[in-house]
Amino acid sequence: MATLLWILGVVLIIAGVVALVRRQILWGVVLIVVGLVVGPGLSFAGIG
Repeated sequence: MATLLWILGVVLIIAGVVALVRRQILWGVVLIVVGLVVGPGLSFAGIG
């Protein structure tokens, strides 16, 4: 399950970066933040 969350987090972060490049600032920031919380963020916080 943790691996699946990591993959989902990475996909969200990549989508956020693509949105930033396309000048969709708010959507890009939201995707990156959600990706960090879902993926590596939980591991760094000791939750996942």
